[in-house]
Amino acid sequence: MAGLEVLYTLVSGSISCPQDAVVCFVHWEMIKSGYRCIGSGDEPRSSDKKSELLPADWSINKELYSLRYRANDSDSQLLLKAIVVDSTLIFNLMNSGTQQVSDLTVNVSDHVNADQLRTFDSVFKDADSLSEKVKTQLLPAQERQTGQRAERKSRREEEEEEQRRRGEDSDPLRIPHRHPRQGTQPHWPDPMIPPFAAGGADLDPFGSRGGGGMIVDPLRSGYPRSGFDPSSGIPDILPPGAVPPGARFDPFGPIGRHRPGPDPDHMPPPGYDDMFM
Repeated sequence: MAGLEVLYTLVSGSISCPQDAVVCFVHWEMIKSGYRCIGSGDEPRSSDKKSELLPADWSINKELYSLRYRANDSDSQLLLKAIVVDSTLIFNLMNSGTQQVSDLTVNVSDHVNADQLRTFDSVFKDADSLSEKVKTQLLPAQERQTGQRAERKSRREEEEEEQRRRGEDSDPLRIPHRHPRQGTQPHWPDPMIPPFAAGGADLDPFGSRGGGGMIVDPLRSGYPRSGFDPSSGIPDILPPGAVPPGARFDPFGPIGRHRPGPDPDHMPPPGYDDMFM
């Protein structure tokens, strides 16, 4: 119960009965839950200010306690009242804006030693149980209401943002973004894929995209090639190494290891000038 001992010590001069101790305990649970006390009584005062401490006049009335709180993260105000009924203390917590009400009934003798009011170490009994009751019965309704307000605010902000975007999209004078949002870039077809491939051979003369180019290389045309390798040389024509490996080579004569000599029948006999022979 960090902080409760300091608080109890500061207000010990105002604690004169067991119900005072219970109210002090519940006040500290409110502080731990994110609320601050702004004063006592039902009506606002000019001296109101947020504080973790109890007001100076918090325990003047031993039959009815009335304290006002405000949340740290909002302007909502809570009014806490504790009414003494026989040996019990009935708490009511109301949100002044929404009129949301929660309550808790505490059997004072179950949680306070009446003869140990001046000794903090032994004044409270079963403090964990009392703390759990405050959190589960008194505070949840208020915290749930606060969470609902935050959720409604977030939803309202999302709707306003959506309406703003729709207004921009429908404005004919609005200049569009220079860089379109992701996922809105137009899809342009590949100009090298039919039916847009007209003139593709001129744009891609070597056929690097897989189509036919306008320059034909007999050694890279895709047709079956013979086992002839010009880099190994051509007997009686080119020595080995005259053609670099992989270089384009156009044969300039019959390829063969032994070239046949002239056939005697290929030439007319000497001195015979009959061209029709």
